[in-house]
Amino acid sequence: MSSLSDVRVVLHSQEMQAEQRGVRIQAATSVPKGFKRWEWFWQRLNTRRQLLTLTPEQLRDIGLDTEQARNEGMKSFWQR
Repeated sequence: MSSLSDVRVVLHSQEMQAEQRGVRIQAATSVPKGFKRWEWFWQRLNTRRQLLTLTPEQLRDIGLDTEQARNEGMKSFWQR
C-alpha cells in the first residue's frame, strides 16, 4: 500500500476507536491538499479494496480487526 493509504487506515482506526468510546471526531469536509475530488474518490476505492486483501496479521499491525476492515472495505467510494 502507499503511505497515504497507510495513514488513512490508521486515522480511520482511530476514528472508530473514538466512536466506540462515545467521542465524535469531526471529519474533514474538504479534499486533501494535492488531490482533485475524483482522484480522492479513486484513492478511497483503491484503498478500501486493498484493505479487503490484508491478512489478519497485517490488520493487527495497523490496529484493525477483520470485522472493522470488512466494514470499511465494503463502503462505497463516496462514503466517509
